Amino acid sequence: MSLKEFAGQLPDFAKDIRLNVGSLLNETVLDPQKKFGTMLACAHATGHKPLVEAAEAEVADKLSPEAANAARAAAAVMAMNNVYYRFVHLAKNKEYGNLPAKLRMNVIAAPGIEKVDFELFSLAVSAMNGCGMCIDAHEDVLKKHGVKAEVIQGAVRIGAVLAAVATVHAAVA
Repeated sequence: MSLKEFAGQLPDFAKDIRLNVGSLLNETVLDPQKKFGTMLACAHATGHKPLVEAAEAEVADKLSPEAANAARAAAAVMAMNNVYYRFVHLAKNKEYGNLPAKLRMNVIAAPGIEKVDFELFSLAVSAMNGCGMCIDAHEDVLKKHGVKAEVIQGAVRIGAVLAAVATVHAAVA
């Protein structure tokens, strides 16, 4: 089932969410790898299995195996990093920021695709997970690579819409 078909199952009170899914699928600000990779990463980040299955089906013929794996990896490593770095950022005791994280995150250095695309996936997931420290870190890398604000906004919009799809679907399914 495609993402559009999946979103079509949402109730009428979520009509705006359904329409936003269609808009995202027709988005032209992001190239296909950025768009569909971000969708896959964000779907995985929701943890909502029916949405993950729909996203996997949607991107099956649109992403290389390497790009799909990198999107999944971004969701996985951000699930860990966003919790840890959100704690470091929010804790009153700033000593934690001076301690080594001691968390394996090798995929960030070698994601198997262009670094910019992986950083974009990671930024969108970090926005979903509410980690300001990670958002800033990923945005800094993207800006250093010349990524425009509209591209970053497009990726975050994907995260926002897919988070809403998962929330509504989980509540009514």
